[in-house]
Amino acid sequence: MLIKVIIVLALVAIVGSLFSALFFLSKDKTGSERTVKALTVRIGLSITLFILLMIAYYFGLIGQPHA
Repeated sequence: MLIKVIIVLALVAIVGSLFSALFFLSKDKTGSERTVKALTVRIGLSITLFILLMIAYYFGLIGQPHA
């Protein structure tokens, strides 16, 4: 059950980072790098989540998908 909560929290963080990048892109007219940093964080979180899912599947923390 804990792994499912971690996965949901990671997905929420990824979506939050994506929307913060969208906000910085639309509102920041000075040309700062906040959009790039927010998208970099999103990519890092996505890769971390993917690795976490692979490890959880390997150790049997998440089961086989249902048909």
